[in-house]
Amino acid sequence: MATLTFDYGESLAVLGPLSGRKEPHSFDLCSRHAERTSAPQGWQLMRHRLIADDPGAAN
Repeated sequence: MATLTFDYGESLAVLGPLSGRKEPHSFDLCSRHAERTSAPQGWQLMRHRLIADDPGAAN
């Protein structure tokens, strides 16, 4: 699971770990959709490492 947040003023989309609180312009995504997410044309997508991406996290 991941949270996708948009900063319209900066043309920036940030994909990071699932947030514990609701924020305006944020959307929770399942792992499958988080992997396939892209930013709108002309925007930057910043991806933070998700726990599911860390091979040592399952141990």
